[in-house]
Amino acid sequence: MAGVLASVDQRTQLVGENRLELLLFHLHSRHFFALNVFKVKEVVKLPHLHSMPNAHPKVCGVTNIRGESIPVIDLRRAICMPECERDSDSNLVITEYNRSVQAFLVGKVDQIVNTTWQDIMPTPSSVGKNHYLTALTKIKRDGVEHIVEIIDVEKVLAEIVSYDVVISEDVLDKSIIDEFHGRKILHADDSPTARRQVADTLAQLGIEIIPATDGQEALNVLKHWADEGIDVNKELLAVITDAEMPAMDGYRLTYEIRNDSRLKDLYVILNTSLSGSFNKAMVEKVGCNAFLSKFQPDLLVEEIQNRLKEVLNKE
Repeated sequence: MAGVLASVDQRTQLVGENRLELLLFHLHSRHFFALNVFKVKEVVKLPHLHSMPNAHPKVCGVTNIRGESIPVIDLRRAICMPECERDSDSNLVITEYNRSVQAFLVGKVDQIVNTTWQDIMPTPSSVGKNHYLTALTKIKRDGVEHIVEIIDVEKVLAEIVSYDVVISEDVLDKSIIDEFHGRKILHADDSPTARRQVADTLAQLGIEIIPATDGQEALNVLKHWADEGIDVNKELLAVITDAEMPAMDGYRLTYEIRNDSRLKDLYVILNTSLSGSFNKAMVEKVGCNAFLSKFQPDLLVEEIQNRLKEVLNKE
């Protein structure tokens, strides 16, 4: 199993190329599910789990991996599938999201596939709002095409650890608070949970959020405004973008912005649950103005306040 992820650390070169790699696995069913490899630390066979009194119903225990206690989330239970017995195919996918480490209990781990964001499809609107998928893609096995369901981990975690959008009193700069009203921010993220977190936080400042579900949609909005003669730099206080999205990732979105003379001066903030030092390197490579790990409302507000001060100094 270690061989499956042996070269994960070398895969950061895909970032910024609008490509990604997915770890495919099963949940004790024939269906294929996936997680982004960049969010995976390692895969291990199911070890002994210790029970956790009063734990969330979707947390099935805690395990110790090389001296680190890691909570284990039953992914079948987390996405509202019926429970099933653990067996020899059971594995733990250990991940790092939003600066925290947790493991997901899954079934058989299949392989890593290399694909492009253009091959990632948004979840059909007909499935409703209560699903746990962020996107879909397709693979072929023995000439047969299979749908791969990509898990919305932000939603899974938000239902286990409730997120707080309260802004600390000492963070708010009351000298400029009235200047936020009427300001707009374009926010691109494929996770409805992540979009809601940012919107709920910045709404407290009176900021209008213009949502986009991926980088391509965000770029289309910006180019449409520019084609209509709108000065996007005056229209928007900032662009906030996730790193990993269908159709176009946040790195590519930033690259496209920087290479359009009408958009190149936009203030771009990369806001992602992906962890690792490569993010800061990619921020510099593609030209983002700032990088923020999800989800930290105080740091988000501080960054937006600093941006507003820059704008006010120029007005």
